[in-house]
Amino acid sequence: MTADLDSPLNNDMELVARTQGGDPEAFDELIVKYTPRLYGLVYHMTSNHEDTNDLLQDIFSKAYRSMANFRGNSSFYTWMHSIAVNMTINFLKKRNRRQHPSLNDPDSNIENDPDFIAATSNGDPTKEVSIHELQKKLNAAMQKLSHDHRIVVTMFDIQGIAHAEIAKILKISEGTVRSRLFYAHRLLQNSLHEFKRN
Repeated sequence: MTADLDSPLNNDMELVARTQGGDPEAFDELIVKYTPRLYGLVYHMTSNHEDTNDLLQDIFSKAYRSMANFRGNSSFYTWMHSIAVNMTINFLKKRNRRQHPSLNDPDSNIENDPDFIAATSNGDPTKEVSIHELQKKLNAAMQKLSHDHRIVVTMFDIQGIAHAEIAKILKISEGTVRSRLFYAHRLLQNSLHEFKRN
């Protein structure tokens, strides 16, 4: 997975060099390239589209302002993800101090997404209801995880990022990534076992 992500490395470095040289169109290309992946990362952490859109603007603004400091010691991919993760976690800490996000907020539940419903129901109302309930339970369980645990689950299980790349992005060891994943998976599995018993 990491190899695929870094395969256009030369193209990234060329765009970075052009941006550092004062070419705003080069940075626009980087925004277009990285928005879908960063959107998924931030949304799975915030569970709110409006917050995600606001954060993405802030993340790309910070990246643009910091571009002169990017020296290529890591890939641009890793550097961008580090900025996104740090800013999102800081945002969540502030938000949690202000209020607790409601798990009943329709924006935080993927089961209301028509594409998700169409892809998973196959016209079976019973199956649709059980999938909705399961997704609600999963969403609630994800929101109960600490920021540190939620981010590794999002990156590994949802985005398919390898342990080594997660470790670079979060600036932690691969062993820490694995232990956080193990702990988070156990919590999520416990939530699912409770769901099955109900």
